[in-house]
Amino acid sequence: MHRNSALANRMTLPKRMEILQLSTEQRWTECLRLLRNNIPSQQQFDTWFAPISFISFDAETSELVLAVPSPFIVEYIEAHFVELLRAVLRHIFGERVLLRWTVTTDATNHITQTVDATNRSTIVEKPAHPDDGNKTPRMMQALDSQLKPEYTFANFVEGTPNKLPLTVGKTIAQNPDQSTFNPLFIFGASGVGKTHLVNAIGLRLKELHPEKRVLYVSAHLFQVQYVDAVRQNKTNDFIAFYQSIDVLIIDDVQEFASQEKTLLTFFHIFNHLHQNGRQLILTSDRPPVALQGMEERMLTRFKWGLLAELERPDEELRRNILWHKIHRDGLRIGEEVVSYIARVVTRSIRDLEGVLNSLMAYSVVWSAEIDISLAERVIARTIGMAQAERPPLTVEDILQQTCTFFCINKEDVLSKSRKATVVQARQVAMYLTQKLTTLSTTRIGMAIGRRNHATVIHSCQSVESRLASDSQFAEQVSELEQLLN
Repeated sequence: MHRNSALANRMTLPKRMEILQLSTEQRWTECLRLLRNNIPSQQQFDTWFAPISFISFDAETSELVLAVPSPFIVEYIEAHFVELLRAVLRHIFGERVLLRWTVTTDATNHITQTVDATNRSTIVEKPAHPDDGNKTPRMMQALDSQLKPEYTFANFVEGTPNKLPLTVGKTIAQNPDQSTFNPLFIFGASGVGKTHLVNAIGLRLKELHPEKRVLYVSAHLFQVQYVDAVRQNKTNDFIAFYQSIDVLIIDDVQEFASQEKTLLTFFHIFNHLHQNGRQLILTSDRPPVALQGMEERMLTRFKWGLLAELERPDEELRRNILWHKIHRDGLRIGEEVVSYIARVVTRSIRDLEGVLNSLMAYSVVWSAEIDISLAERVIARTIGMAQAERPPLTVEDILQQTCTFFCINKEDVLSKSRKATVVQARQVAMYLTQKLTTLSTTRIGMAIGRRNHATVIHSCQSVESRLASDSQFAEQVSELEQLLN
């Protein structure tokens, strides 16, 4: 930063009269020339400044809009070249210039976001509001973060199904002011650990950055608070409170669906926080593409940062979770029993914990040894034992049985064929795999023709819709499911 400031002080600058004769786009070209002359290497310039595009300059408001292809570029410039950029912009565009970035957040779908230069770097200072001098600094009230202290990183067991969201969560906790993963949208089935993970992020963040205002709230509680605020004519206070949060964690955002007024309020809160560099962390039981009852503009914002799926635990992770809880609670359970539970209880972490708690209770009350026989009885009473002794179904099993049932070649299902009979078999295979296995939609798509998770979700929705309206098709799918069972 000091080197860039020194460079800015010794720049060879064009005269003011020469600048005024240039068009606004030519002025930006002049900015690039000055920047190149004062940046240590051509490679640095080509990496961080050459990709910037001039969009517009409004002489009346002094607003300069520049486009960048990635949030990384803005963050790097603000961290390493802010003094130099400030000096160049002020000389070429004037002392009161206001800089805004148009950032590409989703190149595939051509989604961009326009944001002001952040308060962290203050590339260009906004003019003070005429009334600002009469305002006293806002005193922040003490905030109860509502975080659950028992949900920490220390007791969150890492494995392949949760590695991505866990790694990103730790990164955010370390540096919440970086906007690369903002918002972080974590989705996954019920009971896979979403609430645990976001609470762990919040707790670590509070530990490392105690000055941050961190709040965890369920979507249901947010809805209740909003309704109460409306009834008491305190909507502005409600919005002002949420706009004061530095890190907002909303659990189960799918519950906002069809809540039109709540969604509108959350939309404005989301925009305010995001534009001011505040971190948002959201969870849902499904990805944005499968959320119905929400406006497209809200769904688009959910995709601005990172979508991370928290998958159902595989057998290795289930076994590790069991051992972690056994050691933590001082239980005495043999390896054979642990392996059996990990193989049989496949749906969620919540089920695993429920089985262990029940085993402990039965063992204490009845003075019974915890063996496979007791585990079978406990599992039968808590989550059912219909498939306890069967090896888990694989996507290959389901795909082969589906192709045989519909008299379709497996190679055709895995191909790009759009024939109606092939599409039907492909969609049914995806639907049954999603229903009968613990595989994530991403893994299902890769296994069935290397398709993406959105295709799997669409296929499952199509099958469910047809099941409700086509009795003959429903009978076929039911018969096929019975064969697999």
